[in-house]
Amino acid sequence: MFKLSDFPNKKATVLGGGKSGQAVAQLLASYGCEVLISDEQLVSLNTPSAHITLESGGHTEQVFLADFIVKSPGIFPKSAVLLQARELGIPVFSELEVALSFLPEDTQILAVSGTNGKTTTTTLLGTILQQQVLREKSNRRVWVCGNIGSPVSTCVSQVSSGDAVVIEVSSYQLEDSTYFHPHIAGLLNITPDHLDHHNGMKNYIAAKARLFKDQTKQDIAVLNAADAECAQLAENIAGEVWAFSAQPKHWLKTDVFYDGDELIFSEGYHLRPPQLRGIHNVENAMAAALMALAAGATEEDVQTAFNNFHAMEHRIEPVAVVRGVSFINDSKATNLDSTITALKSFDKAKNIWLILGGRDKGASYEVLLPYLKAHCKQVLSIGECMDKIEKELKDGFPIVRCETLEKAVAYAAQHAATGEIVLLSPACASFDQFKSFEERGRVFKQLVNRL
Repeated sequence: MFKLSDFPNKKATVLGGGKSGQAVAQLLASYGCEVLISDEQLVSLNTPSAHITLESGGHTEQVFLADFIVKSPGIFPKSAVLLQARELGIPVFSELEVALSFLPEDTQILAVSGTNGKTTTTTLLGTILQQQVLREKSNRRVWVCGNIGSPVSTCVSQVSSGDAVVIEVSSYQLEDSTYFHPHIAGLLNITPDHLDHHNGMKNYIAAKARLFKDQTKQDIAVLNAADAECAQLAENIAGEVWAFSAQPKHWLKTDVFYDGDELIFSEGYHLRPPQLRGIHNVENAMAAALMALAAGATEEDVQTAFNNFHAMEHRIEPVAVVRGVSFINDSKATNLDSTITALKSFDKAKNIWLILGGRDKGASYEVLLPYLKAHCKQVLSIGECMDKIEKELKDGFPIVRCETLEKAVAYAAQHAATGEIVLLSPACASFDQFKSFEERGRVFKQLVNRL
């Protein structure tokens, strides 16, 4: 467990100069630490500080003069600089763990993780809790942060006693945390993702399981009962398990299930889910509802939030209809399961032109074939992994090699017919041609709007 008081010299190194790295550096500096930010890439300080030094373009021996190291998410766990730090006995902590150590003791911490659906669920959970605060006319505040876009380190200095902090947590953040204790934690699903980073599925599942590692008997874990990998974790959870399922087959007793129209809760009340496309969003809604109810919200709070909730940007987001062709932005689909989920949310009309590709994440594209054959007319491949996509799919489905997103949109606009759909759902990371999936989605929308 990180405690700044354990390091009286208050000298820290932050590995990674991105958004979360700079945020935790600023937080530590505000508590009197002397901080070195070290990044292999060329970066610059967003907010210069007398207590923060930056080295970029590579790590030097200065890294190892610290009392402790804070690792930004995404740095490879077996990178040379981390291995050397551990050999020297320098403690390594996650940005998440360090930031949370500065919260008031009575802060209510809620955490959402899973391969897919984290951002929608986290946002929806925050919306329900904000509705609860409005109903109660309370001074309590709800903070939504983490992997959703605003680092936890940015929020903690503003959190007051009794506030709720809702955190979207990635497997990268979890694997780095020696101690992480959410009072209410929800795990939506586990499917193959980031296998290159975690060195296989076993390690990826182990990282997700750390969501519950430090919970106690007084805490609550919310699990997807229809996801076998999630359900298997239940027996090792210390807290009370609440489960949800949108499928007839499930492995845990459920506290809420979906009857095809409404969410049916074990307490006896029925709620209508938000108007979002796809069964996966029903699951997201059930998880958010259970977590909010565990935090003290009422069923009325949940239903009010559901009624006013709309689709998230970059998540099966309608962009425009151009000459009868619908363009859909699902840039957040950075893994195969996300793309499968998106395809399943459309009718089996075989009228989708799917823009697929980017930076590969280690899984086989062959799993897409049944869904491509059921829903798609053509695959338009882009990005670094075009060769792999073509090698694994060419014998089973027609592919047009487009190379860039701009060329793919132009090709689709020229060839798609009225009533057909152009879907950007890449199943890949964006970092070959874009800074983030958000930038990729924004560029897609700009290209479509130019049409």
